[in-house]
Amino acid sequence: MSKLVINARTAAHRTAASGAAAAPAAGPDFPPAPRWARLAAKAAALSAVPSGVWRIAFGFGVPVGFNGATAAAYGEHQPGWGTVYCVVLSALTEALAFLSLGLVRPWGRVAPRWIPLIGGRRVQPLAAIVPALLGSAILTVLGTKALFGGWARNLADPDSPRGLAAVVMTGAYLPLVAWGPFLGAVTVDYARRTLRRRR
Repeated sequence: MSKLVINARTAAHRTAASGAAAAPAAGPDFPPAPRWARLAAKAAALSAVPSGVWRIAFGFGVPVGFNGATAAAYGEHQPGWGTVYCVVLSALTEALAFLSLGLVRPWGRVAPRWIPLIGGRRVQPLAAIVPALLGSAILTVLGTKALFGGWARNLADPDSPRGLAAVVMTGAYLPLVAWGPFLGAVTVDYARRTLRRRR
């Protein structure tokens, strides 16, 4: 009987030790993100989806309303290298937008183990805050410029989409305007929660 107890204790100790080794390094006990920040992070992550879908369809040669010399120039490479460009650009944009979720999820505090070099390590708050604030500022400036004249000038080009095609393209790109402000708000909340705990 005593031998069974000893074996059971040894097995439990080995299991606990292996579990501790496999578990990622515990990050600091930051307070959870508020509900509004989680929703804003999701909105930021989804803001790039409509334009990405529109761009990929365009890259595969779906008619989106361009005409004249512009349509002819695009048509030479779509499908083709233009398709690759549109898919890669859309995937990269969405990957960057997806990083917004890291500011409200545990993997924004401890890097997932599958990431090379930094997997399982604690994320230094400023390593997330500085690029996120910079990205937010750039996106907000670009979105503001688009709202106040930039988009209208693009649509004024004779070869640009007209009618329903212009409405669809505008609807696909309009959510991007919200990406910068949402990212900025979530970043400020992340800074408030993480930097306050380090004092």
